[in-house]
Amino acid sequence: MSTSASAPPAPAPVLQNAGPSAFGGDLRRALGLTWILAVTDFKLRYFGSVLGYLWTLMRPLMLFGVLYFVFTNVVTLGDDIEFYPVYLLTSIVLFTYFAETTGGGVQSLMNRENLLRKMHFPRIAIPISVSLSALFNLGLNLIAVLVFAIISGVQPRLSWLQFPVLVLLLTLLAIGFAMLLSVLYVRFRDVDPIWDVVLQITFYGSPILYVIGNLPENLQREMMAANPLAAILTQMRHAVLDPSAPTAAAAIGGNLRLLIPLGLIFVVFVAGFWLFKRDAPRIAENL
Repeated sequence: MSTSASAPPAPAPVLQNAGPSAFGGDLRRALGLTWILAVTDFKLRYFGSVLGYLWTLMRPLMLFGVLYFVFTNVVTLGDDIEFYPVYLLTSIVLFTYFAETTGGGVQSLMNRENLLRKMHFPRIAIPISVSLSALFNLGLNLIAVLVFAIISGVQPRLSWLQFPVLVLLLTLLAIGFAMLLSVLYVRFRDVDPIWDVVLQITFYGSPILYVIGNLPENLQREMMAANPLAAILTQMRHAVLDPSAPTAAAAIGGNLRLLIPLGLIFVVFVAGFWLFKRDAPRIAENL
């Protein structure tokens, strides 16, 4: 009686390894790579230029000079605003950081395409390094702002301690948009010109050239609720420059309503992180 040998089981299909995740399984490595990319980008940006790091100050200072001349000699908008030149310069510097982080974040993954295709590393390092490099510029610019503020007669006060918190909120907002936009640009190239327009709208739709008190009360509340940058700049003016200026809570209509712009910052950051984390393993193949 013959027995037939049972056939060996078919081998399981070999799954193609996915690309590295957002953190690459190692938070410490992600942080170290972020620092290296940011420092390298910051050094290369001004390598070979005559003025070097002074270019970080030239752009906001030139814009400030033009706007200050127009709004104090032509339109005379800032005559009744306490320390208007300092407020204008500080607002421009903060907005420049936001624009540099988000605008640079849009094409950050595309600019690192060769690196993404050839190396396995934490993908989150790329958009975060853009923000960190912009923070270096912001720090240098704020030194100039501080000197200008003291020369203009602004008195240091305990409420200045709010300023690092406001910068932190601005950083979370900018990084959230940078992560979100960088992933969207991989699939939709229209994101770049669209975001350029959004930045222009945000500049004029934020209390940079003017203060929130120049607007009707209902418009103040709508702007503060829809634009977290407006809340940050308004609170900055109260905490750093003029204690008699309205706080962000007063301008938006109460402490409870202040949760709206704070919630928007949280939503943007979480949405950007979630989308980036979801798409990180497939970024290289989608480029």
